[in-house]
Amino acid sequence: MDPDQFHILGQASGPGIPLHSERSGTAPRISSILIKPASAICNLDCGYCFYLDRDLDPYTDLPQRRMSDETLDRLVDSYLFYSYPNSTFAFQGGEPTLAGLPFFEKLVRLQETKGRNGQSVSNALQTNGVLLDDNWGQLFHQYNFLIGLSLDGPEGINDKYRYNKEGHGTHKWVIRGMEALQRNKVDFNILCVVSQANVDKPRELYNYYKSLGVDNIQYIPLAEFGGPSKGLPFSITAEQYGRFLVETFDLWWPERRKMRIRFFDNMAEAIAGQKPGSCTMHETCDSYAVVEYNGDVFPCDFFVESGWKLGNIMLDSWPEIARRNRRYRFAEKKTLAHPECQVCEYQSICHGGCPKFRHGPNGKFEDLDYFCQSYKMIFARAVGPLQDELTKLMGKQVTMPGRHSISPY
Repeated sequence: MDPDQFHILGQASGPGIPLHSERSGTAPRISSILIKPASAICNLDCGYCFYLDRDLDPYTDLPQRRMSDETLDRLVDSYLFYSYPNSTFAFQGGEPTLAGLPFFEKLVRLQETKGRNGQSVSNALQTNGVLLDDNWGQLFHQYNFLIGLSLDGPEGINDKYRYNKEGHGTHKWVIRGMEALQRNKVDFNILCVVSQANVDKPRELYNYYKSLGVDNIQYIPLAEFGGPSKGLPFSITAEQYGRFLVETFDLWWPERRKMRIRFFDNMAEAIAGQKPGSCTMHETCDSYAVVEYNGDVFPCDFFVESGWKLGNIMLDSWPEIARRNRRYRFAEKKTLAHPECQVCEYQSICHGGCPKFRHGPNGKFEDLDYFCQSYKMIFARAVGPLQDELTKLMGKQVTMPGRHSISPY
C-alpha cells in the first residue's frame, strides 16, 4: 500500500474461549484497536499511575513483556482484513516506545504490504515523550502518526506526580521530546491528567500550553480509589473538575477557532447528533478493543483483567472475538441506567458516563458516574453556546437530542 494513503483522523496466555460463548448474528464492529506492545511496562514511575502494581494485572509475574514479530504480523494481517476499508491502530502502554523504533518501522512495512487498494490506515500513539528524538519524529512525520504527549503543565506542576524510577521529574525530557515532534512537523496533542496538582489552575495550564505552541489539548480527570468511595490523595472531586471545565470553557470560547479541546469537541459532536470521538459519550462500550503484547484481547483499557478476556488473536479471528458473550456483557454495563440518568436532560450527551467511574468508587456498574456533577456543571454552561455555534455552522437549527432508553443490547 502506498505510504501516502496513511492518514490520521490513543504468545497466547491460555486456551481459546470456546465457541459456545459466542452470540449468533451480526456483532457490532470493533472500529479501532488499542495496542500495548510493551504491556503495562513503563520507564517512569508516576505517582498516580493506575497500571502500576495492579492486583488484577493478569501479567504481574511477567516483568519483561514485548510484542513478538509473529504477534505483530498476525495482528496487522488479521485486523487490516477485518477492518477494511478504514483501519485504526492506536498504541499505548505503559510506554509503547519501549517496544523500540524497529518495531514501529516493521509495523508500517507490514501495513504497506498487507493493506489493500483503497484502504485507509490511521496510526496513533500515546507516549510520555522521554525517548522521543528526531528518528522517532521522522517516522511519525512520514507515516502521519497522531501523537498524544503526556504533559501535566509547567515543571512544578508536571513533576509533582510524573517522575522516573529514580524519583526525578520528567518535564525537561518531555519538552525535549515535544521539540523533536515540532521540528519534524508531527501532528500531536497534549494529554493532561487533571489531578490535585493542577485542578485549581486551569488558567495557568491553558496559557502555558499556548506558550508552547500547542493547539490541541485533552484533559483527563483523575480519580482512583483505595476503598469504598474513598479517593486516593491525588484524586480530584467532581466539583473541582466541574469548576475546572467551566473555567477552561470560558478561556477557550473566544479562541475556539484556534485551539481544540477534546472534551468540548466531543460535546459538540454529541449535540449535533454525531458519534463523539470519546467512548465515554457513546451509548455502549463496544467501539474498540485492547490488544495486549501477547495477543490477548480485552474490551477496555481500564478492565484488562482475566475475567474480561475476549480471546487471543493468535487463536481467534476478529469476527469470533466480536461475537464473544463477554464483549456483549461488558457493553451492556453502560446501559444500566441509574434513576437519575433516566430523567436527566443531558442523558443524550453522556449516556451515563464511563463504566470505570461508575464501578470505581463502590464496585457497582449501576452507580452514577463519579464525575456526574462535573458533567452537569459544564453542560449547563456550554450546551447553549455550542448549540448556537453549530446552528450557524450547519445552516439549520441544532437542538440537543432528546432522552431515550433504547439499547442495542
